Amino acid sequence: MHHRSQGNPRKKVQVSFVIRDETEKQHRSGVNAVQFDPAMNRLYTAGRDSIIRIWNVNSSQTEASYFQSMEHHTDWVNDIVLCCGGKTLISASSDAMVKVWNAHKGFCMSTLRTHKDYVKALAYAKEKEYVASGGLDKQIFLWDVNTLTALTAANNTVTTSSLSGQKDSIYSLAMNPACSVIVSGSTEKILRVWDPRTCVKMMKLKGHTDNVKALAVNKDATQCLSASSDGTIKLWSLGQQRCIATYRVHNDGVWALRANDAFTVFYSGGRDRNVYATDMRTPNSSALVCKESAPIVKIHLLPDEMSMWVATTKSDLHKWSTKGVQSRLSQQENEDKLVPICSEPSQTIQGGTSIQQYHILNDKRYILTKDSNENVVLWDILKACKVEDLGKVDFDIEIKNKFKMVYVPPWFSVDLKNGMLNIHLEESDAFAAWVCAKDVGLNSIDGGDTKVNFGGLLLQALLEHWPKTHAIEPEEVNGQVNGFDGSTEDVSGERTPMGNGYFSVPGHTPVILSEVNGRTMFRLLCRDAGGDSEQMLLQDTVPQWVNDITVEKTQPKFNKISFFLQPHSTSGAKTLKKDRLSASDMLQIRKVLEHVYEKVLGVENGSQQGMVNGKEQEGQDAASVSNAEEKVELLCQDQVIDPNMDLRTVRYFIWKTGGDLTLNYRYKSTH
Repeated sequence: MHHRSQGNPRKKVQVSFVIRDETEKQHRSGVNAVQFDPAMNRLYTAGRDSIIRIWNVNSSQTEASYFQSMEHHTDWVNDIVLCCGGKTLISASSDAMVKVWNAHKGFCMSTLRTHKDYVKALAYAKEKEYVASGGLDKQIFLWDVNTLTALTAANNTVTTSSLSGQKDSIYSLAMNPACSVIVSGSTEKILRVWDPRTCVKMMKLKGHTDNVKALAVNKDATQCLSASSDGTIKLWSLGQQRCIATYRVHNDGVWALRANDAFTVFYSGGRDRNVYATDMRTPNSSALVCKESAPIVKIHLLPDEMSMWVATTKSDLHKWSTKGVQSRLSQQENEDKLVPICSEPSQTIQGGTSIQQYHILNDKRYILTKDSNENVVLWDILKACKVEDLGKVDFDIEIKNKFKMVYVPPWFSVDLKNGMLNIHLEESDAFAAWVCAKDVGLNSIDGGDTKVNFGGLLLQALLEHWPKTHAIEPEEVNGQVNGFDGSTEDVSGERTPMGNGYFSVPGHTPVILSEVNGRTMFRLLCRDAGGDSEQMLLQDTVPQWVNDITVEKTQPKFNKISFFLQPHSTSGAKTLKKDRLSASDMLQIRKVLEHVYEKVLGVENGSQQGMVNGKEQEGQDAASVSNAEEKVELLCQDQVIDPNMDLRTVRYFIWKTGGDLTLNYRYKSTH
């Protein structure tokens, strides 16, 4: 009896992992959020690669220096806020989670799972230490940060206020420091305003014609600014419940907005890659501050208001001075309106490259990728590592060069959402790829013709540090799992468990268990599976199909192919009664040739059972094998087949149609 967690019906669980360096010091893709701690002189940045990074930013240096990473999220981090005087960081992610971090020590203290979809925006009320979160599930939750930081493993229930009534996905939130008003922007194109103290909806503000992407509220909650994909920024009077000014400074969608403390000047940016400063007190008073090289997603004005960090859809981050803004805004005749105040950033955080294209090679083990710098790299999915940097070569030519006439069934899927290779294994096809160990460079103990399963080997390697997988010695079950003794002796004579006996994956590889097309259940590093809490969580989340291969050491089933054998029309032989044969999809054509030579053409006496149901008879001597190949050939679709090919490759490359594969035999023309 296998213990199954309660749940009716149980959601399907997939296993994923990320191929990456142990320390990813650079953002691999666009940056979505920025926060600055003036007391520590530290910058916090987060974005599409799921990692929150901390930088030491000394204004005397042109490059900020990497300090550390905070990793726990499994999808884009969309927003972050620094609270409690810089001690606590709250993050919102597309993995549907809000996380609470100890910012000084860089670890995750707790995870809030109330949202049911991407969490897109956070808002912070500094005087009350309240944070609001909103996202695509149309929900807004209000959190008391002091109760969040007091959560423990034993006391992990938290109360939250929910502001409901939003009709569409939320993309922006804003609160004033005293937490007397909260404003949300959404694809509904309307601003909704609540009183967070009572959770009562105060008003709806209509005027935008597209998604509201950024918001700002002044200190006394009398005015609000909104930026929209419709290309406008609007100033609203919350007292009069109406729009009092519309600013058209951009020629495309506006995605980022930040006002100064006095709420007299705001900075805006968006799809047109320009950052403008606008004086709200003077009509038509705006100035181009700087030009970025990619659409702008976030502007973070520093406390002294003398400079700002600008984040874009690219991985680089730039700090720009705002020193000349006031004098430019006060010029009545603004001839040099199109000349930016700053031509160069005052500080840069260099980003890394993101993988933008991939091609899975026919062996279903190696992947070629091309990154944002046009570099091509070869990766080994089985061992979760990089094989070779090929440099700036032609991607399509490289694919052609690495082409092999071999077919292995697909057993994993790939996504590039975080700029790195994310590999997913699902129950339906994870065990589809059986191969001969020696064909893929894996040497088995007995040197025999051992068959191994790619998905099985990989799952065993990913979970090899989980003590539960060491309970059964592989050689005690089914002969040997995947044909190998799964343990080795180290110098001290201790038995060191090895997941599959052939290889390990890097210990820093993140392993993620999640619902298929759903939320993350658990993320851990491969090497940490032996930790107490990790063992407990694995026990609860590892699905039965993974348990079977890693703990129970149960062999996955072989794939069978059905096919018909008929004489070729040119052979003169009469067509046989159509007997459907069945064999392993890895069976080499050479073996079928032997069967035809001995059993069908009757060169040797014997029953018709030579290879039915995939059980090839052992012990044919070498002479009969070579005789078969010398005298008989097999064809498919009138094409002579190489004896080294296997059945699945013939079906994929030569047969190419539905229905059962048909192979035709004939004597070679010399006879």
